[in-house]
Amino acid sequence: MTSVEKTMQFGKVAVMMGGSSAEREISLQSGQAVFEALQRQNVDAHIVDPREDLMTQLATGNFDRVFIALHGRGGEDGLMQGLLDTLEIPYTGSGVLGSSLAMDKCRSKRIWQSLEIPTPAFVELNEHSDWQAVVEYLGLPLIVKPVREGSSYGASKVKESGELESAWRQAREYDARVMAESWITGNEYTVPVLGEEILPMIRLETPREFYDYDAKYLADTTQYHCPCGLDADVENDLGKLAYAAFKALDASGWGRVDFMLDAEGKPWLIEVNTIPGMTSHSLVPMSAKQVGMSFDDLTLKILAASL
Repeated sequence: MTSVEKTMQFGKVAVMMGGSSAEREISLQSGQAVFEALQRQNVDAHIVDPREDLMTQLATGNFDRVFIALHGRGGEDGLMQGLLDTLEIPYTGSGVLGSSLAMDKCRSKRIWQSLEIPTPAFVELNEHSDWQAVVEYLGLPLIVKPVREGSSYGASKVKESGELESAWRQAREYDARVMAESWITGNEYTVPVLGEEILPMIRLETPREFYDYDAKYLADTTQYHCPCGLDADVENDLGKLAYAAFKALDASGWGRVDFMLDAEGKPWLIEVNTIPGMTSHSLVPMSAKQVGMSFDDLTLKILAASL
């Protein structure tokens, strides 16, 4: 198959980006990078922003498939996937169930616990929570975060029991559901998944308290190590564990699994991201580059799964 025939098989492609979640600006960056990569490869790509009369855009666009580059609720939580299923338009990434489960950190962790996949202990918080009992159960420090939010929006580290309620209130500004999770001291890693392939792991290093929004997008002190520095056999075993966690949530197509390694080398699964960032400096493209896959190649591989 020639390169022209290869790109023609995709037909007319909508690159869905932006949306209305807290991660809108990051999504616009991801979507623009994907759009430009597809255009460079002569794919008939068009930008669609769900915030601007989505139904009209889809009804009049005659799209053959959608590359979803939305982050956060409304795009990554199964809502958009359900709409596209109803309209019978193929799309990239996980389906409705995988998207909704991965977005819900508490349900993700309950599934992992039932399968004995290691994940830190947690408690879902509300206005009736016994703050002292939560601290006694999880220990200090702990981390508080919205249950259904990405990019570490609203997340904070709690070092003293008196800080817990205010941390809950801060997180509640982003989501009505908030959780507290045991703090794991150690190195943070991420495992990109592309179809059935486990891409090279990346070790994240930041001088900040944790890999928060500033560390992800603003700080110039964050370091990314790929290769990650672990023994090949260890990395292989951890990759298999991450992939098992990914599949346990019915995730598919592509995504990223985040976990911690504690001081004893034990892994702790944190979350699955079903639509990771897709800018030239994002983690999945960084990992793909290690196996000789360019950004443009990566976008086509992700899109090809929609066939």
